[in-house]
Amino acid sequence: MAAKPAVAKPKELFDRVHEWDALSGFVSQERQAASLGLVYGRRRQGKTFLLSQLARATGGFMFTAAQQAADQNLAALSATYHQFTGQTPAQFAGWPDAIDALLRLGEHAPVTVVLDEFSYLLDSVDGIASHLQIALEPHHRGGSSQARLILCGSAMTTMRNVLGGTAPLRGRASLELLVHPLGYRDAAAFWGARDPELAFRINALVGGTPAYPAMSETAPHTLAEFDEWVVDRLLNPASVMFHEGDVLLRQQTEIADPALYFSVLAAISRGAHRRSEIANALGRPDTALGHPLGVLESVRLIERADDAFRRQRPSYRIWEPLIRFHQLVIVGNDAAFALRQGKRVWQSKADTISSKIYGPHLEQLAREWTQAHAAEQTLGGWPNQVRSAVIACREHGQGHEIDVVAMREEPFEPRRVLAIGEVKATAKPVGETELHRLRHVRDLLPSNATPDPVRLLLFSRAGFTPALQRLAAEDPGLELVDLERLYHGE
Repeated sequence: MAAKPAVAKPKELFDRVHEWDALSGFVSQERQAASLGLVYGRRRQGKTFLLSQLARATGGFMFTAAQQAADQNLAALSATYHQFTGQTPAQFAGWPDAIDALLRLGEHAPVTVVLDEFSYLLDSVDGIASHLQIALEPHHRGGSSQARLILCGSAMTTMRNVLGGTAPLRGRASLELLVHPLGYRDAAAFWGARDPELAFRINALVGGTPAYPAMSETAPHTLAEFDEWVVDRLLNPASVMFHEGDVLLRQQTEIADPALYFSVLAAISRGAHRRSEIANALGRPDTALGHPLGVLESVRLIERADDAFRRQRPSYRIWEPLIRFHQLVIVGNDAAFALRQGKRVWQSKADTISSKIYGPHLEQLAREWTQAHAAEQTLGGWPNQVRSAVIACREHGQGHEIDVVAMREEPFEPRRVLAIGEVKATAKPVGETELHRLRHVRDLLPSNATPDPVRLLLFSRAGFTPALQRLAAEDPGLELVDLERLYHGE
């Protein structure tokens, strides 16, 4: 039997092509039994809107739980169910009865059934995962239902555990979808930022969370409006965006000691990237940081990055830009903000913004561009790994940092380095000095990792000198990537 066509993506839904394709494929599958899917991600990523559009497009059912007692949620579910079915309102006898009724919606044809904020139900309803497990068994309601049941939540560790270890629903799901913030190119379009420099600055401060334009109420349309927008929307205590960097951490249910986690985030934001460096900044043994680092990584506030050539030396970076902005610009300036001196704070932090926000962020975007947008002819192949690295240099008696290492790794085959790159976010155009350094670093690469000539990538926020542009025009192994190419080219 031919598969049903995918559900058309609503025009109201911006981007989310991958997520929509995964969801529409899940609800459209020709399977004569109930199916289970899991959707999760941090708050404000648009999960509820995405699933409400799916339910509307497919004529499906959706219930959003609240942070309240189990009986209150059961009563609310009963009312929503009977409104959906047009039946006389009646209270479900219990959660097993409610789950059975939801699966009955798919008795005759596939139907989308969404339980949003499912983590609230896990917290309040005893044994709800076991109730679902039993109901989904082929010899119970699951065998006679074609319900496409989707469980969605924002408590990321809690939701991952739904399918992990010895959990009742382990092995039951055929869809597990993590909803990320928008990529930097999509975020630029979502904010309406056509100027690459403006798009870069916005993304460096607030990232790609879809809810933030609405929470900001206004958006800068030109570079001339940017500083005023930052002061009015991000550094104004009356704006919800001013508090968001604090709320992002405190709303994570996995975090029991916010002070410790804020300290870790502050240390990483200020440039402590190795575990030992973070421990030194906090005055703690590095053995005490395994758990907080693991939790912050699991909730996608930081990322653990392996060195391209030495995997035993991971570094930690801020993954959510607003966290870095909050730690470096807002924290510690309470008195100034109380006196509405946001403009003064912003001006005083110019050097910090340049070196610790714009610099690291451009490096991250350069790696993302190399992985997701660069053409194979640009890199001399397709990389399946893009990392940074530090490589030893006897001549200079120190290690050289490499911002971008594009590699191809296959099982049982030698690692192949396709390209290396250096990133400069300063106001000065990149010239021949940076090219000479990059060529020197290329000579230091392990010989077994470079069977072919390694291409050179130079990324610059301020463009390139005429002399370097002439060299690049004559050298097919050298690529110059400015903000225009970063946002629109390959």
